[in-house]
This record gives sequence, C-alpha cells and structure tokens, in this order.
Amino acid sequence: MKYIVFLAFSICVNTLQAQTRPFFTTSKDSSMLELTEAGASHLASLPLKCIEQEFPNKTSHTSTTAADHVLLPRQMHPAFYGCFDWHSTVHGHWMLIRLLKQFPNLPEAKQARATINTTITKENIIQELKYFDAPLNRSYERTYGWAWLLKLQQELLTWDDADAKNWSAALQPMCDTIVNFWLTYLPKQTYPNRTGMHPNTAFGLVFALDYAKIVGNSNFENAITAAAKKLYLNDKNAPSQWEPDGTDFLSPSLEEADLMRRVLPKAEFIQWLNQWISPTGLQHLTQLPVVSDRNDFQIVHLDGLCFSRSWCMKGIASILPITDKRKAILQRSSINHLKASLPNIASGNYGGEHWLASFAVYALVN
Repeated sequence: MKYIVFLAFSICVNTLQAQTRPFFTTSKDSSMLELTEAGASHLASLPLKCIEQEFPNKTSHTSTTAADHVLLPRQMHPAFYGCFDWHSTVHGHWMLIRLLKQFPNLPEAKQARATINTTITKENIIQELKYFDAPLNRSYERTYGWAWLLKLQQELLTWDDADAKNWSAALQPMCDTIVNFWLTYLPKQTYPNRTGMHPNTAFGLVFALDYAKIVGNSNFENAITAAAKKLYLNDKNAPSQWEPDGTDFLSPSLEEADLMRRVLPKAEFIQWLNQWISPTGLQHLTQLPVVSDRNDFQIVHLDGLCFSRSWCMKGIASILPITDKRKAILQRSSINHLKASLPNIASGNYGGEHWLASFAVYALVN
C-alpha cells in the first residue's frame, strides 16, 4: 500500500506563493519514496528553464589565445552551454531522458523532445569534440562531467525510442572519446581525489563502471575495477566525522563505499566496510547537514549532499544482510535525507535550481 506524501515545493512565481502538490508516494513502512507524474512534471520544468539559458555561466575555460578567451559559452559548447555550467547541462539532459522514459505522457514531453532535438545533434557534438581536442582541454570536466556524459548515454542506450536512438548516435563519438581519455588517465592516477565536490574519484568511477557494463566494454570495466582496488582496497578508518566540508555535495566516505560494493564480492565488501566506516562514523553520517543559505551557490551544495548520501546509503544497505544492524540505519537515514531536501529543490534561487532536480531524481530511481 502506498500513501500520498505532500511535500511543499516553494515555487517562486509572480505571486510568490508556495504551492503544495502530491509529488511523491511513500510505502506503508516508509522505506521507499516514488515519484508521481505530477512530481516528474514539476522536476522536468527546472532543466527545461535552463538548458537553453546561457547566462549566468561558469565556463571553467582555459584560454590559450586572445581570440579563444572571448568565446561565448554557446560557441564553445553548442550542446551543453546552459544551466550555469557544462556538467549541470549534461545531467539536466540525463534527467529529462529518465523522466521521459518513466512517464511517457509527461505534460512536458513535447517540449523536452523539441529542446533535446536542438541540443544533441551530430553537428553540435562534433563542435563539442573539437573543444576537447585542444591539448589543455583534455582534462576538462575530469571526471565529474565525464561521468554524467556516460550516464546520459547509458540512459539513451537502454531506451527503445526513435528520438533516443538519434540522440545516442550523435552522442556516441563523444562518449568514445571520454572513455579513451579515462583509459589513458587511470594508469596515471596514483592517488584518488577524496573531495566532496566534482573531482571525487569514486563518484566518477561508479558512473563509468555502470556505463562499461551496459555497453559490454570489458576493457574499460576491468580498468575501472583495477583502479578502484588499487586506490581504495587497503583503506581503513574513514574520517567520516570530519564530514561535511562547507561546500560538499558528495560524501567522500559513502561514495567510496558505493564504488567498492560494485567491485568486490559481497562477503569481501562487508569485511572491507567493517574496517572503513566505524559505527561512530556511520552515526555521524546520518546527521542531516544544515543548509544555512540557499541563496549562496556554494552552501546550497549541502542540499545535493542529502541526495547523494541518500542514494549511497540505499545502495550500501542493499548489500547488507537483514541481520546487520547497519542495514536498517542506512535505509532509514536514506529516506530522512531525501525528505529533508526534496522540498527545497525549487527554492527560486538559480544556485540550486539549475542542478538539484537531477540529484533528486537519481536518488529516487536508483
């Protein structure tokens, strides 16, 4: 049995009045939240507002000439120029695809398809690839943006839809390039990035591994698995009680565990986890982060932390036996983290609205 959960999304419109709609259902035991079509419609509206919004924009561009320096975002990235930054545009596309697959009658379906038909085209992706051809740009968006690009393609490849096949065909050369970049980079990566932000190594490898398995690229899969073991297998005593940093949207402790559950047999993973996150550290990670100012583009990252913690906790719990006390702790905390930040996705501030919906959807569907 499911019940309607009323979560108040603060929608900044001309009337500046908050609206409440049944966006999610919850299971009888409160162990699972599911997105309704009304919720999907609301979330889809957020990337549709910004995928073609060029400014404000954080390009993270490295200039090599004066002419190169004055290029507009749309000139550098004709496919993924909106939503404040490249990676947010990419995962905004991923979210729209995921929602179109799950809710084919979504009110925004026609607009979403029309928008993606103008962004993911063969010509645009060729131009995107030219950007990555420049020697100083080959590490652009490594590895966070790389990961989301492969996640987008994974969603397209697993959808039997005419538009999806066209978008996937256009996108594949870029994905092949990113895979080659990754294969070149992994043997050189002596140390992992353990930050709670974009460069986090474990987060990127999780999405890369998912993609490798879907496309049957055993060479890429084996390289990722070998890298994960090299970088993390001997880790012990995670400093979980130091989390979060003030701008985290990822948990270094949990992201690493979410990766290792994928690359180790179940029994080995549990042994590894026993040494990685202590009971005290786990209890600390269940405490909800305080988001003091959602108008601050960095502090609002902590809403994203709620969502990423939620999906990591859910995944780790799925591996643990029912007799393991951590299973119930993680399941309960996963839901608590979701409920804490779902009402704040549409805060009316661009700092959160340009990306948070994607994190919420991923937390809900995985």
